[in-house]
Amino acid sequence: MDTLYIEATKSSPFVKYNIESNTLEITGECYPENAVKFFSPVFEWLNTETKKLDTPVLTVNLNISYFNSSSSKALMNFFDMLEEAYDNGKKINVNWIYMEENETAEECGEEFQEDLETLPFNLVVLNSGQTI
Repeated sequence: MDTLYIEATKSSPFVKYNIESNTLEITGECYPENAVKFFSPVFEWLNTETKKLDTPVLTVNLNISYFNSSSSKALMNFFDMLEEAYDNGKKINVNWIYMEENETAEECGEEFQEDLETLPFNLVVLNSGQTI
């Protein structure tokens, strides 16, 4: 799989695909002025790379502490793409990571989880000071 790297900004998350661990990481706050534009390279990468995915499990770790409504829609599209790949036999595991005190992130993760029918979607709670 090819690399994907997007540097974080004040309003957009850090995005990185780690080839060695076969892990896609999206971390930070997500309220870009144009969510479609921000997520476009992520969608392009996902569309291309999931077709190449064979044996290893692609782990997707999302640790997004805050996002706006347009990013929420983009994230749902992202999860739909992952679920479609999963339904087509690709091995994918999603971890929604949130801090224990961030009830909003927990609730959003639960809502995403409920909207997905087959994609493995785990809620991972971190205690204060804990990292993944």
